[in-house]
Amino acid sequence: MKYSFRQLEVFLAAAHFQNITRAAESLAMSQSAASSALKELENQFDIQLFDRVGKRLQLNELGRLYRPKVEAVLAQANELEQAFSKHSEVGALKVGATLTIGNYLAVGVMAQYMNTPTHPRVSLEVANTSTIARRVRDFELDIGLIEGELQSSELEVLPWRGDELVVFCSPDHPYAQKKDLTDDDLRDATWIMREQGSGTRQSFERGMHGLLPDLNVLLELEHTEAIKRAVEANLGIGCLSEVVLADAFKRGSLVPLTVPDHRRFDRQFYFILHKQKYRSAGIDAWMALCREL
Repeated sequence: MKYSFRQLEVFLAAAHFQNITRAAESLAMSQSAASSALKELENQFDIQLFDRVGKRLQLNELGRLYRPKVEAVLAQANELEQAFSKHSEVGALKVGATLTIGNYLAVGVMAQYMNTPTHPRVSLEVANTSTIARRVRDFELDIGLIEGELQSSELEVLPWRGDELVVFCSPDHPYAQKKDLTDDDLRDATWIMREQGSGTRQSFERGMHGLLPDLNVLLELEHTEAIKRAVEANLGIGCLSEVVLADAFKRGSLVPLTVPDHRRFDRQFYFILHKQKYRSAGIDAWMALCREL
């Protein structure tokens, strides 16, 4: 074999950081050793994988072509190493999730995944849909769990489970005593909402078609807990996932509201994977645990 796994690791790190010094630091190597490893890889096959612009390395067309193949080779090699050392095919995972999923569903899956004889590690990044998608595209995450609509030629988007948004208010709000809300009630309300671009906001706006220009949005917040606290303080009404609200409804600190039948807030949660990433046993095990929820 003409290449070494170390050379491949340097190639991937250089592709990620676009700088050989930072790539070397991430691999605990000297800058000269990393630079030599990359040059040897290119010289052995008489190829150039990067365009050099000053101190910056930029993947060229050939480098972009080989990057997912190198990712797959190293992923399989790491999985084999874990199997040899721990007698297990399920290894460490880097997972990304959007806010609702990350805070209310993914942590429970992490606990189950890590509670196996080999105790594999899981890192969880919580961010918005666009950030998770970008990091999966760049092979920085093994799998993403998202709640927003997504179109990408590089990513495989797989349905996971259904979800529904629920309009809610404080028990002290006048709407708490109303059996059914009308469109006029929705227009007259003061709203506490998720920020523009979030998956929750996308689903809300789809369900409120025709009313959006008339809505009075007092606050736009990035965190679901902040929205719940604001609604509990009777600053307005909100609309969040039923997953987020279940405990508050049980306690009675928040009250679900019934909206007109033509206002549909059902949606889908999705898995996202890079189409060219090797599907490890760990990824399959993670997805299986998610589907048991």
